[in-house]
Amino acid sequence: MKCKTVSTGSWPGRIVFASASLILSLCGASLWAQKQTVPQPAIHVNVERVDVGVMVTDSRGKFVEGLRRDDFHVFDNGVEQPVTDFASVEEPAQVLLLVEAGPAVYFLQDAHIFVADALLSGLSAGDQVAVARYTEAPLALLDFSPDKSSAQAALDRIRFNLGFGQLNLSTSLLGVLDWLASVPGKKTIVLISTGVDTSSPTAIEALQSRLRVGDVRILAVSMSGPLRNGKEGSKRTVQQTQQGLESADARLRTITEATGGQAFFPENAKAFQETYRQIAQLVRHEYSLAFAPPGADGAVHSIDVQVDTNKESGKEKTPAYRVDHRNAYLAPKPPA
Repeated sequence: MKCKTVSTGSWPGRIVFASASLILSLCGASLWAQKQTVPQPAIHVNVERVDVGVMVTDSRGKFVEGLRRDDFHVFDNGVEQPVTDFASVEEPAQVLLLVEAGPAVYFLQDAHIFVADALLSGLSAGDQVAVARYTEAPLALLDFSPDKSSAQAALDRIRFNLGFGQLNLSTSLLGVLDWLASVPGKKTIVLISTGVDTSSPTAIEALQSRLRVGDVRILAVSMSGPLRNGKEGSKRTVQQTQQGLESADARLRTITEATGGQAFFPENAKAFQETYRQIAQLVRHEYSLAFAPPGADGAVHSIDVQVDTNKESGKEKTPAYRVDHRNAYLAPKPPA
């Protein structure tokens, strides 16, 4: 079935919940993922030091400032390693907004796309923003630019597809990662998506392998929140819709956590605004740690970072911080 392309514009909110069945159809689409062939990425690098960007947030989602080197413990395959370099980094952000251009996001655009100015206005003048959309594949709409009004204009010009078609999330992210490979510095993808993925299993596996050892952080904003309380259709249909949404949520969590990012699930316009404000803060702040790889075996090593502020604070218990960081790195190969 062909998809009809419809331009963005004002859309009455009263029809938002009626799109639950559409979400169900899209979630079901992942069951018939197309037989695409995506080669497994070959990543070969010589690593003399491992850089780890760490986001530490409190129970309200705020970035925790003032932590010191001694508060951090870094583990390579479960073995603690000395931290060789440490800095609290606040530097210009390079943010790529990647927007799912499918029907569900079209129905919800008033609830999120047009409050994205909360993200853009929260960034500093020196932060660079790029915009892309995806359905079957990614399409670049705006190269990195400090002009936030150009970014908002690019969002406003996005064309959304109505009908049934492919939403190749993993395949599109692989393409975007290729684009970003030549971009230096700290990079963040803000993914605005339902989490539905019709990519092939090969592409999904390739993406997870690449994200684990990559240097791009992904922060995802789920578009399915306003549909969660919908009661349209039979009991079975509602149950299937909820199961499809839960599967999509799990996919967004898996993608973001592999990169040291987070997934957000706002349920209304006000929550979307607060989410975008929080993301604007997180993309600019992190703690930068480094350690020397303990061996050269050419294998993927897991990374774990823990925060312990008990030593100098005199407190009995470290506050319940959330610590996000990349999950792994590829160790150097043994000398030839």
